[in-house]
Amino acid sequence: MEENRYKEIYKYCEHYFFEYENPDLAIRNARYFTEGYDAYGLDEEQLRTLKYNVLDKFEPTIIEIGELGAPFFRTGKYEFGSLAILLLKKFRPRFCAELFPLIKEWLDNGVENWAHTDVISTKLTPVFLELKLVELDAFADWRLSSSKWTRRAVPVTMIWLRETADPKELLDFIEPMMQDQEKVVQQGLGWFLRKLWSIHPEEVEEFLERFSQTAPRLIIQHATEKMSKEKKKRFIKEHVNRPKGPANQARPQQRNKPAHQKNRNNPPKDNQGYKHRRDNHGNTAEGHARPDNPNRSHQSRPKPSNPNKPDNSKKPNHPNKTGKPRPKPNSQRDQ
Repeated sequence: MEENRYKEIYKYCEHYFFEYENPDLAIRNARYFTEGYDAYGLDEEQLRTLKYNVLDKFEPTIIEIGELGAPFFRTGKYEFGSLAILLLKKFRPRFCAELFPLIKEWLDNGVENWAHTDVISTKLTPVFLELKLVELDAFADWRLSSSKWTRRAVPVTMIWLRETADPKELLDFIEPMMQDQEKVVQQGLGWFLRKLWSIHPEEVEEFLERFSQTAPRLIIQHATEKMSKEKKKRFIKEHVNRPKGPANQARPQQRNKPAHQKNRNNPPKDNQGYKHRRDNHGNTAEGHARPDNPNRSHQSRPKPSNPNKPDNSKKPNHPNKTGKPRPKPNSQRDQ
């Protein structure tokens, strides 16, 4: 694409984004993207309107859109990448083999989130396989890309083949990726294996058994998500005893506590079934010794009487509301 033509399309789109930007919507959508999210805040209807405006005003060819996508993605703005995908989806029946390396360039040098990766892998890359423009082997070098998003696109694209291709061929193709350390790639592999298992359970279970002890746990977790609990147990990673080292040394043994400090939080019961807490001298919390320690105690003192509390026993016998005298207590009547 000519430089002036690219700049003209870019300026037109950028002006549209600034005109309809919505920071509040961008902030709400950011919670779905842990890897970061930089957006103007346009909704889907506004993006579709811009797509038709660009197609009507500039009439780009399918190759021009492929070339335009890479700089659009490099801006880092979410809507620029989404616009490139929407423009190319319009031309899906007219895809050509020359477009395939341009899509890989999007993923290698521009795409920065799972949403764009998964739309490309479910709506664009399967078209090359459907139209037989490329074979599965064309994705072989994608497995070795430095971009985690390009590597994720491989198993997600292969979901489209789960009903038509030989399952052994598909499983052999992803085998070199089973040790990938990127979380998003592991999730993509688990997603593909789960979809393939729904159609070819025996082949997938045999494959998972081979890697149950070596593959990252996240792959196995996503692949077995729809299995029963009993079947999942077949793929649980066995515990490996690690050699003791600076980070795995056993904790030193704690010295035995003195007898009077044991069971302080849960002291034993006495002969009557009551719990009494002892202090360091063997005395109980009530201030006197237990019967088994008579020489260590102090006699418990009686509680002092409260001088302000009225003595009900000396209360005068006033008549009640009926005019009759109040009945005397039983102790006084019996005298």
